[in-house]
Amino acid sequence: MSQERITIKDVAKRAKVSIATVSNVLNGTGRVAPNTVQSVQAAIAEMNFTPSMSARNLKDKKSSLIAVIVPFLEKGRLHDNPFYWQLVTGIEEGARNEKLHVLLVGVEPDETFSFVRERHLDGLIIIGVFEGSPIYKRILDLNVPCVFMDSYLKNDELYQVGLDDELGGYIGTKHLLSLGHQNIALLTGTLLEEGVNHRRWLGYKRALEEAGMTYQSDHVFEVPTSSIGGYRTASQIASRGQELTAVFALSDVLAIGLIKGLHDLGIVVPRDVSVMGFDDNQNSHYMVPGLTTVHQDIVLKGQTAVKLLTAQMDKDAAIDRKVVIGVELTIRQSTAVKK
Repeated sequence: MSQERITIKDVAKRAKVSIATVSNVLNGTGRVAPNTVQSVQAAIAEMNFTPSMSARNLKDKKSSLIAVIVPFLEKGRLHDNPFYWQLVTGIEEGARNEKLHVLLVGVEPDETFSFVRERHLDGLIIIGVFEGSPIYKRILDLNVPCVFMDSYLKNDELYQVGLDDELGGYIGTKHLLSLGHQNIALLTGTLLEEGVNHRRWLGYKRALEEAGMTYQSDHVFEVPTSSIGGYRTASQIASRGQELTAVFALSDVLAIGLIKGLHDLGIVVPRDVSVMGFDDNQNSHYMVPGLTTVHQDIVLKGQTAVKLLTAQMDKDAAIDRKVVIGVELTIRQSTAVKK
């Protein structure tokens, strides 16, 4: 018996009661005599019986399981970027408070999402999906509670959590301008119109225009959002000589890779080139030099997504469907006055 999974049938046999009686004791339902309850509880303890959560969930039509969906738009998106792990930390903390469990799922464009039905998922948190993508339509067709994160979706009925991305791009560029930099490169992932990078680019462009400067498209470098993407761009920045005196990377992971690449080329940050990032992930605190960056509360963003999701699951109509989290500038040692 000890080498096989103990079932409710085994407990009933040990306690000399029906399976229905054991079920009533486990669920606190029905009328069961006190001495019978004691017998069942004693059998459960003696046999070290653990009720099947999946069976109970099927009965209740709930799994207490949610999934975080990350489309694989760029290779290495998950393992190379600490942003996602801090975000998942926030989601997991929020889910734990609600007695929910979390799956992390990376999906390709042809994903069918059959696992949502197979695992009886109660809800989804989807990161960075676009209205034009096939994934977006398939998710809506699932008809399960969803929260979209870091997406600019036009449907006001959808639950969304995002950032004031345009303000972040604006204040980051303003900081570099205040230090006397005029030729500021922008290092970004793909600039898709519905994406966060595009909004940050708008803030960058607005700050330049307010300063009376002409936007120059050849100052914008679109690369994979990864440390290697930033690293490889260092040679392009260096090839421009002293033309570019500052770089605003729209992700900390890009900035970190860039600083390493510049270092390997003998270019010193911030003496030769100022570099700033966006996110304020956990690694930016411990770099040398410390990374100046646009701070967002990544963990709070994850926790907020869970709140919106549980509100849907509980059919709470009072909660706001769209939450925008603020940003602020964190100044460290990677930016300096232009010499």
